[in-house]
Amino acid sequence: MFPTLPFARVLLLCWLLLAALVPRWAAAQTGSTIVKTPQVTAELLAYAPQGVPTGQTTPGSANPSDAPIWVGLQLTHQPGWHTYWKNSGDSGEPTQLQWTLPPGVTAGDIAWPLPRQIPIGNLVNYGYEGTVLLPVPLTVTPQYQPGLLSGGVLPVHLKATWLVCRRECIPQQGEFDLRLPIAGSTALAGAAFEAALAAQPQALAGTAHATITGQRLQLRVTGLPARLRGTALTLFPETPDIFVTAAKPAAPNAPLDAHTWRQAWDGATWTADLPLSPDRTAAPAALPLVLASQAGSPEHVQSWRVEAKVEGAWPPAAPRTEVSPALTAALQANQAHAVPPAPMPARVPLTVFLWALLGACAGGMLLNLMPCVFPVLAVKVLGFVRHAQDARARRLSGLAYGVGVVVSFLLLGALMLTLRAAGGQLGWGFQLQSPAVVAALAALFTAIGLNLAGVFEWGLWLPNRVLTLQARHPVIDAALSGVLAVAVASPCTAPFMGAALGLTVTLPSAQALGIFAAIGLGMALPYLAICLAPGLARLLPKPGVWMEILRRLLAFPMFGTVSWLIWVLGQQSGINGAAALLLLLVALALLLWALALPGRARWVITAIAIVLLAVLLPLAGPVVIKPMATSASAPDTAAERWQPWSPARVQAALDAGHPVFVDFTAAWCVTCQVNEKTTLTRADVLAMLDTAGVRTFRADWTRHDAAIAAQLQRLGRDGVPVYLLQAPGKPPVVLSELISAQDIRTALDKL
Repeated sequence: MFPTLPFARVLLLCWLLLAALVPRWAAAQTGSTIVKTPQVTAELLAYAPQGVPTGQTTPGSANPSDAPIWVGLQLTHQPGWHTYWKNSGDSGEPTQLQWTLPPGVTAGDIAWPLPRQIPIGNLVNYGYEGTVLLPVPLTVTPQYQPGLLSGGVLPVHLKATWLVCRRECIPQQGEFDLRLPIAGSTALAGAAFEAALAAQPQALAGTAHATITGQRLQLRVTGLPARLRGTALTLFPETPDIFVTAAKPAAPNAPLDAHTWRQAWDGATWTADLPLSPDRTAAPAALPLVLASQAGSPEHVQSWRVEAKVEGAWPPAAPRTEVSPALTAALQANQAHAVPPAPMPARVPLTVFLWALLGACAGGMLLNLMPCVFPVLAVKVLGFVRHAQDARARRLSGLAYGVGVVVSFLLLGALMLTLRAAGGQLGWGFQLQSPAVVAALAALFTAIGLNLAGVFEWGLWLPNRVLTLQARHPVIDAALSGVLAVAVASPCTAPFMGAALGLTVTLPSAQALGIFAAIGLGMALPYLAICLAPGLARLLPKPGVWMEILRRLLAFPMFGTVSWLIWVLGQQSGINGAAALLLLLVALALLLWALALPGRARWVITAIAIVLLAVLLPLAGPVVIKPMATSASAPDTAAERWQPWSPARVQAALDAGHPVFVDFTAAWCVTCQVNEKTTLTRADVLAMLDTAGVRTFRADWTRHDAAIAAQLQRLGRDGVPVYLLQAPGKPPVVLSELISAQDIRTALDKL
């Protein structure tokens, strides 16, 4: 028995499940725990070793033992880039955190770690380079009630904005979501929080006084450790625009001016004479200050915080401005260096659009040759053979299949365009970047494979009134088989499709959807031709016993597809995720086998299988969908054959005079894997690259990466594979999706 309407109904339910999973996952890409830009990797971390206490008040404190819940934004900067402290200095803006928490939970202030002075020309900024964690304590009051629908977790949402600068400044932002288990421990980031809190200035037990004399301020601080006497200290004022930040230390006995300052020790008292800033707008009665010892390594610098009471009259303040003149100048200078924003969608000339439609249609036809599509299409061909002698049924089946393919491409394209318009950096095949979607497809193909192998039949456990619907609606199976074909074909990018899909980024929605419809039409064309052309239909073989043998044989390509999906999941969730999925698939196979048993054994073993699945799902399910942790930093040695891609690494290679070759790939992209095994690992190809001095990089898009998605869009592509070759001082060259050794040789000859 071939798959009939009950199979179609099950398939429809699975497709609807995927349609529900994909938007939730893709929307989370703008609200996940990690946001990456070419300059900064921002990650929301948490530290709650005792879980989330309920029914009691937990105070916020700078001591991890006093505040059991800490959350914080960790910023990892690319070399040369920095973000800012609470007082940014001469230019810049501090990082801002906006929290959304359940009623009864409040967030405290940032426990700012000690910054460093960052000179930029004649300016001095206060900020952070390398990696910094900005911890924030959460206070849980008795008013917090998790509720029955909370799922046992405390949801934390953060919207963060930061300004990252080198010589130029780039405003950036990100949204982050965490779900803290109420009863479980969250302590993996404990060391990072302890280090950040240890770097926070300590409260000074002494006193501080500030006296204003004209345009200068004399500062006296007592209570500092005796071992510091006679050593120089670094001063960080928490109030902006009070002092001349870039003032230089004056030479001994030299007169002071508006750009110099002096510090000294008067016994146990540290003193400083500082020039007031001409841009000062505030006249505070007290000045919070941070003093840091310059002795020891940067990792072990000690610091103290004190508030100095101000005595004397402040001189007239400068007019208030919304943005400091230094920051305005920095942002204006950035215009010459910043990447231009993506153009607004605009209609392209009709000729260009028609060529894009033709390329999309041709690419859709070539999708039928992709190995990931073969198992589904082979089953579809069997369905055509079944109706070979019934012209009407054959035509209806072909038309329904074509409609299913085209509509599925339109829906998938509309979803991608909608999520992208909402701010997500998504591209073609984005749904297989979700472990949940990969696992759901693996379960679906396992069920289809077991059905083809004869382990069970859908009709054995569905009501007769459902089974008889096939006679009244024979086209539904054909339409839904088109839906399934699109589900497995969408990760592939066939020749001619890359440029057409890349064009959708710059097109209005109507024209972009036309591209997706053309891809679907091209994929369905061969089958429409067979169904509608009597001459081609006569070439189909007659039904016979061979069909049942072939049907069972086709179960093995289905299981091969499951193996591929498990491997893809292993790249996303690790070996534990793949093992957990295998365990769930075995339990699913047991259930489907039990449903086909005769007599009372069917119900007994089915009940056992259902209980087994019910136990395994909450245990193994989270392991399946949990992304595998990645190391904070990847090795960056020229000796590596394929270095991890990043804009900074590529630019460094180009600046050093080396051409670069970038392989944009993904584990779920079968075309990528075929190209890698047949071309990119060949000794002669690697020798050609080495002879030309080419540095090779691999951009792995198996899991979502906004930086890779943005780079693909800049290259005019919307999916993988993409192969880029670029020489210093020349524009990048994008090679064919089905790359060959000759393609690489020809491109190298043109460098």
